[in-house]
Amino acid sequence: MGFFDSLLGKRAEKELEISSILPKEIFKASVLELKDIIAPSALKVTPKELNLGEKILRSFFVISYPRYLSESWFSPIINLDKVFDVSIFVHPVETSKVLRQFQKKVAEVQSQIHTREEKGLVRDPMLDVAYQDLENLRDSLQQAQEKLFDVGLYLTIYADTDLELDKIESEIKSILEAKLVYVKPALFQQEEGYKSTLPLGEDLLNVHSKLNSSPLSSLFPFTSFDLTSDKGILYGINRHNSSLVLFDRFSLENYNSITFAKSGAGKSYATKLEILRTLMFDTDVIVLDPEREYEYMAETVGGRYFKISLNSEHHINPFDLPMPAPDESSANVLRSQIINLVGLFRLMMGGLTAEEDAIIDRAITETYALKDITADSDFRNVEAPLMSDFELVLSGMEGGESLAQRLTKYTKGTWAGFINKPTNVDINKKFVVFSLRDMEDELKPIAMYIVTHYIWNAIRKELKKRLLVIDEAWWMMKSDDTASFLMGLVKRGRKYYLGVATITQDVDDFLKSPYGLPIITNSSIQVLLKQSPTTIDKLQQTFNLTDEEKYLLLESDVGEGIFFAGLKHVAIKVIASYTEDQIITSDPSQVLAIKKARQEELQLKDNGAASTTTTPRT
Repeated sequence: MGFFDSLLGKRAEKELEISSILPKEIFKASVLELKDIIAPSALKVTPKELNLGEKILRSFFVISYPRYLSESWFSPIINLDKVFDVSIFVHPVETSKVLRQFQKKVAEVQSQIHTREEKGLVRDPMLDVAYQDLENLRDSLQQAQEKLFDVGLYLTIYADTDLELDKIESEIKSILEAKLVYVKPALFQQEEGYKSTLPLGEDLLNVHSKLNSSPLSSLFPFTSFDLTSDKGILYGINRHNSSLVLFDRFSLENYNSITFAKSGAGKSYATKLEILRTLMFDTDVIVLDPEREYEYMAETVGGRYFKISLNSEHHINPFDLPMPAPDESSANVLRSQIINLVGLFRLMMGGLTAEEDAIIDRAITETYALKDITADSDFRNVEAPLMSDFELVLSGMEGGESLAQRLTKYTKGTWAGFINKPTNVDINKKFVVFSLRDMEDELKPIAMYIVTHYIWNAIRKELKKRLLVIDEAWWMMKSDDTASFLMGLVKRGRKYYLGVATITQDVDDFLKSPYGLPIITNSSIQVLLKQSPTTIDKLQQTFNLTDEEKYLLLESDVGEGIFFAGLKHVAIKVIASYTEDQIITSDPSQVLAIKKARQEELQLKDNGAASTTTTPRT
């Protein structure tokens, strides 16, 4: 019994020891570490590829290069729209060691050349070229103009199926072999190849080619098409390589931009996002808003919002004169104002004959003279005349009675409240919006002309960095006078530190105008978002788009397209943060949700204020 008792005692001690260890092991097993999260669900290594979770991988290495490597030869691979990893390992080689090897190699090549000469054989061009290349490289190495490196270039491609993987492999090989660069799969070394392309800095394949400095520089990996600069605002993400499209419109030869997109493609969204980011860089922004899309944004950023309509409390007198700049004379300012007013009356009266044009010109001059405004006077503190003053002068002139009659609706009729009153608009703010949504369609071109003319006078008064946004610019392209004035803004804006952003969805109306193409050519930034099949051919011809770019615009999603800046262009996707999206969204469902949330917030505040109000006892 003593033996069994002792045995049972030892067993009990062992069980006690296991029971004390077991909870620790169970606790450790339940701990989730970072590597457990990022690790694939399974891994299978085969001679030809790797199965990593749900993905199939295949690694390659470059075995041969041509005699000459052109600049950016690697760009087609870098910009390939596929998922792959690239690793470039550069191992410097000691120059003294290389020179000793070169001496032997040069001697071998010389010996082969002499042997062929002694045998009377025809000269071998390959040997002559090899000898010349060796000598040139040896000279460059001795003079420290070049260095030699062991270079390993490895690629790992990813796919969901074997068929897709073979297709990507074939595409990469065809691109490289067209440039006489040959690759091979890392057979039986797929694991080493994959680890070599991971961001670990480990060269486990060790398949190297010797390259000197010049051809090695052509391997520089950041050769993809991008528009990333050291200053400017974020316009979006490069759809080819996910780089940032950072640009400053005020760094180009002119500061203008033009945006074409079909309805609902995100043009106003992209514009509002640019405005929001531009305001952070000490730039004043003025917007002509024909659809009341910028009201909430103006309230949010503390700007001013003017509603221009027949019943509006905001008025602009088209006879207002700008203050002459230090380098301008009063005569030039008055002459320019009269020319602009003649254009306005041509628009208001549906066209003028040559005789009527002359009468209008003379009547404007006399109307200013009634207020002591002449080419020789100082009109800085003089009150400008009104439309009714002009009508009075016009009716008293020979041949002006019919013109005055046509003008009556703007001075005494239903449209009198629009422009027959003194100006009471002040745009001395960082962000100013003029809304024209409530203006009748017949009057919208006239209203846009008057507002832009007023803005132009204010811009000339003080030199500041400004951005003028003209949304739905096709309204201004309907008339030659308004289109001509818009082109004048685009051409002359740079002198006054002004960028004009023209936005339109009606491509046909815009390009039919004789001023449409000049406005495009005078805009350094051009943005094409999703397009309609009916207009894409005209845009392709205007912007010299390739067929691939044409189909990209047809198949783009909302906020996607092509961004042109100077001579460069990239495929872009406009992305906003959550806060920015809440400020600039035009989606009706989102706008309703935001308004509802604001109303609930105001109601809660009112209820809270009411509950805290108490009646004092007497």
